[in-house]
Amino acid sequence: MKIIETIEEMQSFANQTITEGKHIGIVPTMGYLHDGHMSLVNRARLDNEIVVVSIFVNLAQFSPNEDLSTYPHDLEADKTKCEDSNVDVIFCPNEKEMYPSVPLTWVNVDIITKYLCGINRPNHFKGVTTIVAKLFNIVKPSKSYFGQKDYQQNRVIIKMVEDLNFDVKIITCPIIREKDGLAMSSRNKYLDEKQRKEAVVLNKSLERAKWLIARGETNASKIEFEIKQMINKISGEIDYIEIRNAKNLYKIELIQDDVLIALAVTFDNIRLIDNIIINNKKL
Repeated sequence: MKIIETIEEMQSFANQTITEGKHIGIVPTMGYLHDGHMSLVNRARLDNEIVVVSIFVNLAQFSPNEDLSTYPHDLEADKTKCEDSNVDVIFCPNEKEMYPSVPLTWVNVDIITKYLCGINRPNHFKGVTTIVAKLFNIVKPSKSYFGQKDYQQNRVIIKMVEDLNFDVKIITCPIIREKDGLAMSSRNKYLDEKQRKEAVVLNKSLERAKWLIARGETNASKIEFEIKQMINKISGEIDYIEIRNAKNLYKIELIQDDVLIALAVTFDNIRLIDNIIINNKKL
């Protein structure tokens, strides 16, 4: 397994790989890898001759009041996980390498970045799309892998790829959960014992919504209210609970097509997100 820290070396490796007729799959991460990340790596391993995992905590997607300074990292543990999963390259540039000067160029996807997480994190997605665009230009993958937990981010990146004609296919993989249903996240480690037990309610509330829809409830507001009632019983503060069209993220009142039920809840400064996709044709 190669460890590459510079853009020049990464681009040189990518060019040589493509010349050899091999396909590159990239799993973009901010490190502190868990089983959710590794599920993406495993899928990439099945699809590509070469698998690259990028590890870079992207300052551009954090707001001033967020947890950039305390975001967890353990590069040595990440290296071990990647080696065990037969990753070919870890691309782990530092901040100066990726942003050698104050950037004047940004990639910004409009409209769908203004909902959900975009309301309280107004510059978040601009930072995400810019760093992902940079990674695509540096690593030159045929496919890139993202988890469903960050569903809005996935739709934003898919739209960016479509609008700017990136020659890369976006693969969205299922949410990986703990045994009790909590969606895996690098931030889970910061939950105290009480918060960790309470956080299970996020997934339970989504499953309750699925149950209601399966039994014929089509009023989105009623379902959102049911979720809110469950989460209001715990100490976490609700950021949002929303039901939207799964494809375009538009707000809906009546559940007819495939829908996204998404929520964000903060425990102290620990912000957790979760979601579920309801395919009405399969219910």
